[in-house]
Amino acid sequence: MQLFYAPELNDDHYILNEEETFHCARVLRLKAGDNIHLTDGKGNLFTAFLQNTDKKGAMLKITNTIRDFGKRNYHVHIAIAPTKNIERFEWFLEKVTEIGIDEITPLICEHSERTVIKPERLEKIVISAMKQSIKTYKPIINPLENIDKFLKRDFIDFQTYIATCEGDNRQLLKNLYKASKNALILIGPEGDFTTDEVEKSVSSNYIPVSLGDSRLRTETAGVIACHTINLINEG
Repeated sequence: MQLFYAPELNDDHYILNEEETFHCARVLRLKAGDNIHLTDGKGNLFTAFLQNTDKKGAMLKITNTIRDFGKRNYHVHIAIAPTKNIERFEWFLEKVTEIGIDEITPLICEHSERTVIKPERLEKIVISAMKQSIKTYKPIINPLENIDKFLKRDFIDFQTYIATCEGDNRQLLKNLYKASKNALILIGPEGDFTTDEVEKSVSSNYIPVSLGDSRLRTETAGVIACHTINLINEG
């Protein structure tokens, strides 16, 4: 299945934008009479009949709609410090979207080496990964936020964790998380969270966890955390 992104689809007719039309007509060489699939990123999977592909855009007629396609009964939110090398952070976004994630909050921490991101670029990466992995829910990418401010937010319906390399009281995430529950995991920058940041997190009801015996890069830790939650829910 080839999936196209149609965020403003709200009628039985739709015109693909220039980028999606190019992929449809020039890359895949689809033509009038072919059927294609679309999503609005809100859980809807559409089947459409391709009417034409002119310079104004590919004209489609919607023939079928499946609501809540691939909907899950839990929410995965990872708050993570963007890496100095932005390509590594982009890799993280791509992989967790493929695995299954609902929300990402970029964090600024004391050890952060990156405090600026380009939201438009990150959105494109997430959309591309969503289409490639046949997902119909586009992950939310929140604005960059300081960890102290983030810790003041309430996540009442979430199991909340902070993944850190330090501390003797840590348990494995896989042994603590309960299936079907919403999960929020904090992932720190290279160099980890500071002791003060961990203490503030614990005071805000975040449970310190380990992701295994290996010392992981930030982006790898984010992927492992996301995969762990999804794997437990598949069991």
